[in-house]
Amino acid sequence: MGNESCTINMLIQKILDDDKQYDMSKIISAYEFADLKHSGQKRTSGEPYIVHPVTVAFILLELGMDTDTICAAMLHDVVEDTDATIEDIQKKFGQDVAMLVDGVTKLSKAPIFNQDEQLAENVRKILLAMSQDIRVMLIKLCDRLHNMRTLGCRPGPKQRKAALETMNIYAPIAHRLGIKSIKDELEDLAFHYLDPYAYSEIEHILEIKKDERDRFIASIKEKISKRLADIQFEKTPYIEGRVKSIYGIYKKIYIDRKSIEEVYDKYAVRVIVSNVLECYNVMGIIHDMFTPIPNRFKDYISTPKANMYQSLHTTVMGREGITFEVQIRTWDMHYTAEYGIAAHWKYKEGIHNRDKMEEKLSWIRQVLEAQQVTNDVEEIVRIIKTDLATEEIVVFTPKADSFTLPAGSTVIDFAYRVHTQIGHRMTGAKVDGKIVPLDYKLNTGDIVEIMTTKDESRGPFRAWLEIAKTNEAKAKIRSWFKRECREENIIQGKAELEKEFRHYRMTVPDADIESFLADDLKRHNCDTLEDFYAAIGYGGVVLPKMMQRLKDSYDKKYVEKEESDNVVPIKTLDGKNDSGIIFEETFKDMQVRYSRCCNPLPGDDIVGFITRGRGISIHKNTCPHYISTMNSGDAEKRDRWKKVEWSQAPKSEFHAVIDVLAIDGTGLLLQVAGTVSEAKVPIFNSASRRLKNGNAEIKLTVSVTGKEQLNGLISKIQKLHDVISVTRIDGGKN
Repeated sequence: MGNESCTINMLIQKILDDDKQYDMSKIISAYEFADLKHSGQKRTSGEPYIVHPVTVAFILLELGMDTDTICAAMLHDVVEDTDATIEDIQKKFGQDVAMLVDGVTKLSKAPIFNQDEQLAENVRKILLAMSQDIRVMLIKLCDRLHNMRTLGCRPGPKQRKAALETMNIYAPIAHRLGIKSIKDELEDLAFHYLDPYAYSEIEHILEIKKDERDRFIASIKEKISKRLADIQFEKTPYIEGRVKSIYGIYKKIYIDRKSIEEVYDKYAVRVIVSNVLECYNVMGIIHDMFTPIPNRFKDYISTPKANMYQSLHTTVMGREGITFEVQIRTWDMHYTAEYGIAAHWKYKEGIHNRDKMEEKLSWIRQVLEAQQVTNDVEEIVRIIKTDLATEEIVVFTPKADSFTLPAGSTVIDFAYRVHTQIGHRMTGAKVDGKIVPLDYKLNTGDIVEIMTTKDESRGPFRAWLEIAKTNEAKAKIRSWFKRECREENIIQGKAELEKEFRHYRMTVPDADIESFLADDLKRHNCDTLEDFYAAIGYGGVVLPKMMQRLKDSYDKKYVEKEESDNVVPIKTLDGKNDSGIIFEETFKDMQVRYSRCCNPLPGDDIVGFITRGRGISIHKNTCPHYISTMNSGDAEKRDRWKKVEWSQAPKSEFHAVIDVLAIDGTGLLLQVAGTVSEAKVPIFNSASRRLKNGNAEIKLTVSVTGKEQLNGLISKIQKLHDVISVTRIDGGKN
């Protein structure tokens, strides 16, 4: 798979040279249709556009794919980039080709999606299509591979964006499908654009030692070949050498912090034999010939990887003192290792054995199920990055059943991988017979016993969402909370949203909250505000990720355009006014209002912001709006912030919000209210709630003359016997 671009003549010659039967006329017809539709279109490189679909078809041909897949590759961009429709393709090339083309065609741009969400939705659509027919993803992977081979023609930012997508989404999927050749090339190409300096450094090291390396691998192959020649095999073993991929070496050097000399498997020799018994015989011979490195033997034949990979791996040292890896496998294992799922078209049953294929692709359903539970389209990218990670561990039950999990998985992940109910009812875990905490990270070879309760009403704890590594476990935990605890979820979700709003100094009126969140309800498939609160409560909506966008919307709607219910007309008198603010003569005719995002009080250090048509808005000088503007590059907006100060005796009263945290008990609210009343401070609003830890929270909106009076009140409340803390909240409702 080395060609950057191919022609139709190269494709035809490849078909003629292949042993497989292809419908040549259908393939040529697909080429002619695509060539006509893409006529006049150019790639960024300046080549005619038709070169791209032909090259994608050629790569799929190298994977041994069937006629319909080759045709779909030729046509994969015509619906997206020309006036052709899926109906046109179905009439001309049949239902299968039309279905494959539709699967790889991107969704039209939806107005509520940002770029990341659009990417996630497109990946989700492809996963849905590939759950019906895996050939959709094979076309998409080959499409991405050719785009990455020709990425040098695109501008820098687009190169980096495509490289990140490739590393985070397409390479992990190629790994899970077992297509090593594509996975390695995608990683190396993406790495080249993400860290060109490290790429060049490793490439240089490998180039310097190329002759030395080639001689070393040749000598090892010769030694093994001579030794195996004396033994009777069903068929003469095939021996080949390889060097680890550049990105593979990078992960060992830069991520695992090893020197290149410590990368034991940078050199590898592969021995391919006829059957499993011969694999184990060869392993014994290799260990007799060379010195095995302790703890570097892996048996992926008895416990295959999740992507169907099987081989024996051992790391040994020769007399030269150089370590290298030996991989031993059968020819069937070799085809699966190199071509993964595509081996079923190249060498085996194609798509005829549906049950077997369904079993091998069950992980796609798990990814989709996890994504549906979260109601978060961007979650799919995170799921692919974690659950399809290339680093895996194999752990066992006490009955010797094996389970493959991503590296870093905990006993919670293991429990849910064994069975959903075992996860829900888990009370603890033992690893190798010893009790371990639930956040214990498992290692290959661990024997894990999950302890459970017989109580059928038992469920998981919310804290497990922070401990679990796999999205499969997280999805099952969220699903339980979604099903069993709706009312609790609504309360929890509303509290979490209010907490985030306070953190971002946002005060959205209750009457506006549903319209303010309308786009987010739509994004997360929530019909009502309660559905949205519930989704936050069970973890289906990730608030921190969306808050900056909500903050931007809030600023546009309220900071400059909020209703002027706090506006005080200015009556100038030597630069002073009844609002209690002193500022430059230039602004003497402006109206003044006190911003609700930070609720300034006399005594606070303040600044003024010249709004568009709403007068001057007063903020604390610690207000996030002021700080973010002064740190930004927006000179025009910075110039609108003006120096202001309080007059000696402001004539207004000001609303302030305080948060009282206390040990819950009879008469608590009465005590707090009595203290406020004694201080002769009016209460405009109060709300209280009992917290899960047994404490109580009371929020009071009071009317004060300034910071000094408020601090005095806080000090009095703080002295009450059961009060833990009293805090002034900026941005409370007035």
